[in-house]
Amino acid sequence: MRIVSLLPSATEIVCALGLRDALVGRSHECDYPPDLEQVPVMTYSSIGVTGPDGQVNPQLTSAEIDRLVSEQLRNGLSLYGLHRDRLAEAKPDLILTQELCDVCAVSFDTVQATVRELRDCWAGTDAAVLSLEPTDIEGIFETILTVGEATGTQARAKTLVRSLRERLERVQEALQGIVHRPTVAALEWMDPPFAPGHWVPEQIALGGGNPVFGEAGKPSVRATWDEVRRTQAECVIVMPCGFDLAGSVREFLNVAELDVWTDLPATYLWQLYAVDATSYFSRPGPRVVDGVEIVAGLLHPHRFPAPGPDRALRVNDVVQAKLRVA
Repeated sequence: MRIVSLLPSATEIVCALGLRDALVGRSHECDYPPDLEQVPVMTYSSIGVTGPDGQVNPQLTSAEIDRLVSEQLRNGLSLYGLHRDRLAEAKPDLILTQELCDVCAVSFDTVQATVRELRDCWAGTDAAVLSLEPTDIEGIFETILTVGEATGTQARAKTLVRSLRERLERVQEALQGIVHRPTVAALEWMDPPFAPGHWVPEQIALGGGNPVFGEAGKPSVRATWDEVRRTQAECVIVMPCGFDLAGSVREFLNVAELDVWTDLPATYLWQLYAVDATSYFSRPGPRVVDGVEIVAGLLHPHRFPAPGPDRALRVNDVVQAKLRVA
């Protein structure tokens, strides 16, 4: 089988099912597992937000990216392009894409239209297009099973899902009987702030927190700093979509001077964190379970191992320095 994955999460699933060698194309943002360099890249950012390596352009701030994205969508234009010639050369049997989010990947309509155009030149190869759009953790598990069925790896998919469920069960066992679930505000974007949706509030709840910003199973939404302030969250987790840990820290520093931080209990409780969002929170793949474990370790380190500095960092220091000066 020849597979083109236009989603980082789908690429992770394909590789977790033992199909790395079947990949004949990927998106420019597919960077995990780390041995994908030789797989041809099929997509690109049409507005320069992400480079050829899939990393967010460090020269752009959250506010600048938000402006570029908003303008592009307002004008009815796609945020991503598809290398038609590369897709033609790949001759895939299966293309994995999505309809869930126009900001996350090349549009489903673009993929469908391109496949229709290429059918004649493929001569005998009719690529199946499979759209994946889970909105919660159970949906992510179903996606793994769906990819397993489409690729003839059902047994391996069932084993993977079973192992992920067992890890979630171990978290719940560790947190059984906790007296207090801290209120948690996760920030999926920093300027402007966005409240998280889909599986992120669920990750927080499973990790022993009380999500007070955003709604599980629904899209993330633009918010205001006054709304963040009103959460009176005991913990804030900075997880801007598409940013790794260093990028999340950088985005926090860009807004660290705002007065909102001095009004939140999380500041005085030393519970301001930045996490590797792109690996463990933004993508609906197997590593969302790692995200649950990270949250559990941040909120209840006496019950569950705290995450290492490659996954999460406390960022209170900057705000505390401001408070000392004041």
